[in-house]
Amino acid sequence: MKNSSPLGSPIVQLDPAAFIADPHLLRALDARSTSVPCGSERPLFRQGEPAVGIFILHQGIITLSMMSQDGHSLLAAQAKPGSILGLPGTISNEPYSMSATAAAGAEVSFVSRDDLTALMHADPVMSI
Repeated sequence: MKNSSPLGSPIVQLDPAAFIADPHLLRALDARSTSVPCGSERPLFRQGEPAVGIFILHQGIITLSMMSQDGHSLLAAQAKPGSILGLPGTISNEPYSMSATAAAGAEVSFVSRDDLTALMHADPVMSI
């Protein structure tokens, strides 16, 4: 895989704040989440894999990337604490559209699609 576009850098660089969730939503999700150990760098999901749930970053950094079919980097971003990752694929039952890797020492939790769906049915505000 190549690490850049033909021009040498990712085509898109996202604002890390784009993934940060409302504190009320984070509290509701935390009640249904399980901890994901990240003692060393850990892939959370890869672009194209079936989306099985969402990941919440509590501390540390998660690197996001999206590659073209020919291996060029299309997107690069670093998520910050408070970010929810994997939501579009999880909600739409589509594969993850990008890859996410947690840095060593990151504090991450996971909420399965089933638990997220149950939360949305139990609290209609979460469905908006």
